[in-house]
Amino acid sequence: MSIFNGLNISASALTAQRFRMDVVSSNMANADTTRGRLVEGEWEPYRRKMVTMYQNDNSGFSSYLNKAMGTSEGAGNGVKVGHTVEDQSPFRQVYQPDHPDANEEGYVEMPNVDPLKEMIDLMGATRSYEGNVTAIDAHKNMLLKALEIGR
Repeated sequence: MSIFNGLNISASALTAQRFRMDVVSSNMANADTTRGRLVEGEWEPYRRKMVTMYQNDNSGFSSYLNKAMGTSEGAGNGVKVGHTVEDQSPFRQVYQPDHPDANEEGYVEMPNVDPLKEMIDLMGATRSYEGNVTAIDAHKNMLLKALEIGR
């Protein structure tokens, strides 16, 4: 285990949470976008996007060598951003007969973005980000104290 392994794990989490915040920001920005994508000649509203994450399995040579020698560490390797997945829930129907995208009955299909869900997701990402910043700070202080011992 490297002395910087904890920093690398927290850094991967910071990157993943920042990406999650970017996706939430994109969802909030497009909460009223009725022309998100052109599908077979018809405009489709913006679809909510979600981030998938998974454990970063360091599949390099050193990982396989450590496993073969039985010296593999159990500390983990951080997190990795997988994909952005579109939410397949149905679009909201809003009655706005004056809207240019309204159908014959006056209803407009609006994106499936729920601002409340987005705010909860944003708060979770923010808390996780703050927790990882705290872990990095604690790790940095431990390394500084270790250097002071060596003096």
